[in-house]
Amino acid sequence: MANVEHGGRPGEGLVGAPETVRARVRALRVGLWAVAAILAVRQVAAVLSTPKADRLTDLETWVGPNGVLHVKGSLYDSTRFTGTPLGGLVLKPLTRSAEQALGWGWTFGTLLLVVALGLVAARALPPPVSRRTSLLAAPVAVSLLMLSLPVRNALYLGQTSIIPVLLVLLGCFVVRGERVCGVLIGLAAALQPTVLLFTPLLWFTGRRRAAASTGATFAALTALAWAAMPHDSNTYWVHHLAGVGLGKDADDLANQSLHGALLRLGLTGPLEVGLFLALGAAVAVVGLRRAVRYARDGQLLLAVAVTGCVAVAVSPTTWQHQVLWVLLALAGRVGRKTSDRYVWPVAVVLVMTLPARMMLPDMPVLQPLRDNVVLIAALAAAAVVPFLSRTSAYYRAPVPADHAAPVPTRWRRVPLLPSGRVLNRTNLLLELLLIRVGYSAYQQVRLAATGGTNSGGRAAAEHHGEQILAVERFLHLDVEHWVNHSVVQVPFLRDFFDFYYQSFHFGVPLTILAVLYVRRPADHRWARSALGFATLLALVGFWLYPLAPPRLMPGLGVIDTVHGVQDFSKPDYGTLTELTNQYAAMPSLHFGWSLWCGVVIAVLAPRWWMKALGLLHPLLTLSSILATGNHWVLDAGGGAAVVAAGFGLTYLLTGPRSRTPVELVEAGMKPPVRAVGRAGRTQG
Repeated sequence: MANVEHGGRPGEGLVGAPETVRARVRALRVGLWAVAAILAVRQVAAVLSTPKADRLTDLETWVGPNGVLHVKGSLYDSTRFTGTPLGGLVLKPLTRSAEQALGWGWTFGTLLLVVALGLVAARALPPPVSRRTSLLAAPVAVSLLMLSLPVRNALYLGQTSIIPVLLVLLGCFVVRGERVCGVLIGLAAALQPTVLLFTPLLWFTGRRRAAASTGATFAALTALAWAAMPHDSNTYWVHHLAGVGLGKDADDLANQSLHGALLRLGLTGPLEVGLFLALGAAVAVVGLRRAVRYARDGQLLLAVAVTGCVAVAVSPTTWQHQVLWVLLALAGRVGRKTSDRYVWPVAVVLVMTLPARMMLPDMPVLQPLRDNVVLIAALAAAAVVPFLSRTSAYYRAPVPADHAAPVPTRWRRVPLLPSGRVLNRTNLLLELLLIRVGYSAYQQVRLAATGGTNSGGRAAAEHHGEQILAVERFLHLDVEHWVNHSVVQVPFLRDFFDFYYQSFHFGVPLTILAVLYVRRPADHRWARSALGFATLLALVGFWLYPLAPPRLMPGLGVIDTVHGVQDFSKPDYGTLTELTNQYAAMPSLHFGWSLWCGVVIAVLAPRWWMKALGLLHPLLTLSSILATGNHWVLDAGGGAAVVAAGFGLTYLLTGPRSRTPVELVEAGMKPPVRAVGRAGRTQG
């Protein structure tokens, strides 16, 4: 099983390439390894800087002075120890280690295991693998592992869950001989029983010696532990049915198995058990059949990942540190079109590196999905996602995107990414994922800028407010108080601007993006990129310069028309009180996004009245942010600056906005020829 094909030695494919290309690849490789090293140092520092009482809590529960391995009697007198009896037998010698040395040694040992896992996974990528990919795969794999929630969880808690995954990969891709392969996988199964699901994978792919060796090793090690600790073994295997009921409650959100999901849905008793067994059997059959097919297709790493995802789903308890198999499913290729190739890997990386609250909003209708997002990813990899076969014409050469003809520029170095503007639509699911995650990051940065609370940065924000007011008075722009009080005296104007401020901020940009996505795909990319850059730059402003808006400046007398009079020490903004940073005023994204809308409409709208209506939106937004006391005049200037920078960065990276086929036809010109794929078909 170890004699699988690989892409060759790193660097072979670069022989004959221009020296500049090889130098760039080497520099990129060094940079990626530097990123991996920084992430590793950051993770270790995060663990070791945590107070002793809060770090390596699972390890302390096992081998600490009051741990279950120190206490006389059964390991399972309490439910704190969730490992197998063999795991307890292996860990017992560690109880004699000095506490400080054990913490450091365990953390750095886990770190080395993660690096080894990344190196083996990178080496196991299914062929064909370009030499550039083989050079860069290892640092990318290690970096993704360092960022993943299972690895961070294992490092923080002091868990052993990385070891079974590494043992399986070593058995499949490193060692020589089926018997040795089976010994390693059998050892992994003795530590984590669901690894026994790899036995049918070995058997049905013709590696029957490895399958037999796996079973024999598992039986021998389990018998050894039974002989050494008969009472504990009987408790674990018979009373708890291979560990069921140990650890946290099975309906805890950390349990990302089918059993945990059914319990969270409110099912209990025989109905839940029967449904779990039926669903688990179905997932096991479908998943293992798929794994066998991918293994026979030469995609052994994908087969291992699919089998591991089956284990995640069918295990009675699968804690967060045990779901690393899902990340390995990145080895599969999905989608016939180039634009579809990124959906699966991006979704997996997001699921495995970000908390569920950043993936889906906190809405009751989405609660079942949000609570089980890792399980859903595992089920998708095991039974649903149509990974491409290596025999598919699209495996190596997906349908390419159509590119517009390059547009001449004034500067030789523009664009910096000279691939031409893509005319095809982006993948909608990918867009929605990135929008959701981007907005979550936007919320997190806004809150982090003030220490996580609205009152955390009050002093600095008010000081900056005084600075802004002084500058505006010098420039004779301090009109906020006058505008605010003038509008308050006219009830219908107050109601109109309150409604406009609250309703149009998100609705108009999302509508424009949706229309462009459907009607003008190429312009959607151009407009979306500019908006994304502008928002990222605004986050920098929120972080570096927290600013109190006029309505939150003591003594200024500006009335909060939307939320009413506020106690500045305990502000109340309804449901937004804990979700938003009210001191993120500079730059104003209310005005910035509205200006982006106006520019996009003015550039793309076919009628003059549409252009005029589009330009009216930023003017009304400017009036509303001043009337409601939510921004200073200079905030609007900051919003305009980041939008201008967003369009500028888009121009710098991709060049001028290309004229779309629709515009060329309207101008009486011939549209560009569509791209032709390698198979000789015209692509569309």
